[in-house]
Amino acid sequence: MRDVAIIGAGPVGLCLASTLAASGMKVSLIERQPRSELAQPAPDGREIALTHASRRLLCDMNIWQHLNSSDISPLRQARVFNGQSTWFMGFGDPSSDEQPLGFMVPNHAIRHAAHEAAATWDNIKWHHAGLASIASSAHCATLDLDNGERLHARLAVAADSRFSTSRRQMGIAAEMRDNGRSMMVCRVSHEHAHDQSAWEWFDYGQTLALLPISPHLSSAVVTLPHQQMEALMALDSEAFSAQLTQRYGGRLGRMSLIDQAYAYPLISTYAERFHAQRFALVGDAAVGMHPVTAHGFNFGVHSTHRLARRVIKAFQRGQDIAAPRLLSAYEREHRLATRPLYLATQAIVSLYTDERRPARLLRHLGLQLGERMEPARALISRHLQGEALMPGLTDLPPLPALPRLPFMNQTS
Repeated sequence: MRDVAIIGAGPVGLCLASTLAASGMKVSLIERQPRSELAQPAPDGREIALTHASRRLLCDMNIWQHLNSSDISPLRQARVFNGQSTWFMGFGDPSSDEQPLGFMVPNHAIRHAAHEAAATWDNIKWHHAGLASIASSAHCATLDLDNGERLHARLAVAADSRFSTSRRQMGIAAEMRDNGRSMMVCRVSHEHAHDQSAWEWFDYGQTLALLPISPHLSSAVVTLPHQQMEALMALDSEAFSAQLTQRYGGRLGRMSLIDQAYAYPLISTYAERFHAQRFALVGDAAVGMHPVTAHGFNFGVHSTHRLARRVIKAFQRGQDIAAPRLLSAYEREHRLATRPLYLATQAIVSLYTDERRPARLLRHLGLQLGERMEPARALISRHLQGEALMPGLTDLPPLPALPRLPFMNQTS
């Protein structure tokens, strides 16, 4: 009998495994990918924007310490553009030497660091197979793998993406919204240096983002209807680069594709429940966000923290780590922190992808009003920097006392 079985060894599943293993629990990780791919994940084009609160949690989980400093880029300012106007609403101060709004880290670097942390624990057992079925009783969760192996655990946790098969098998429905668009991500070089500012540009017929890496290197994010995305992805490197330069209005000069471009469908999900009998959801299995507000992985890290601190406390007290009251408390807290932002994000996406004239006027007026509300913009900036105590997001209680490795107080 294992204490916890985690389905999915993505970054959220690995973060949870490391945190629970550090408390002495026996953890099983179920992941179809071979260990070699988990240890050296291939780039997938995605850059993750981390808040200061998420950075602190990753430090506590011993993940941040495994990142290379070259993979961490400061985010000094965020700018929001609308249509063809050069006017923007900004958050943060790019000229300030104080702490940045947040940090940009490649997704594959986070995955690598999370695997490095998990690999240090002997009480994590790796199962490289797919999940065939899962069921639970009052005493344990039973997981059958497609290699014929059967596992029993006091608690099973789904960390297997927004399309979670274990969530479905446990009878938990999820609202899904296909936004009818695809997102392309790639690294680009550009003639003119940026000032470590992130752009969110709601242009007509497309949504663009530019995420800073180094002065002449950024991550480009283009959101288009599926057919237009297929045409963009079919271009050769030279034509693709020319298209990006045109789409971004030449604001940073000529752009050139670096490495490879990747396209992903934009589907948002929100589970109707975050737990069942001896079963809990974390990461995208609970809340799969649209990337426009950059909350996705941050929500995943926070879900791991919210569940882990309750489970560890129960374990240390000799109590049931999957008690209904414990899992219900986790669900209430995570829903309170995520549901309003999930709904707000869906409203933003609906408004800023609506090309009708009234919607264009409304979003332009909304940005102008937001730019004039300096206290609100300052509050958002302080929240991203971890200074504002927004319920459920930055005022997180610490994890119960865990054994700490000698280098765990160091940061890159």
